[in-house]
Amino acid sequence: MEEQIVSMKSDFFKALAHPTRVRILERLAKNGEEVCVCELIEDLGVEQSNLSQHLSILRKQQIISSTKVGLKVMYRVKYPEVLTILENVQKILAQQFQEGEALMRHFADR
Repeated sequence: MEEQIVSMKSDFFKALAHPTRVRILERLAKNGEEVCVCELIEDLGVEQSNLSQHLSILRKQQIISSTKVGLKVMYRVKYPEVLTILENVQKILAQQFQEGEALMRHFADR
């Protein structure tokens, strides 16, 4: 059972491990409202078929959900905690950048 949970965690992070999928999530987080596929295509500048593949991966992991409104398919982030993960990653990257700058300054002062 523990190995299955570890595998599920890994699959979850694999779903986040693509720049386009991160951009999709950040776009969906922007207003906190449902967003139409047509808006995602326009905002992200990706082909509809490519976007569909990425949305499918995020849906499979239940990171996003969709509803149909008339002819439009609307998407939203299913669990806001996913956005917290992305925010925490951004904080870590900022810290790494600062540490790298400090290290470069240290060597430059020699």
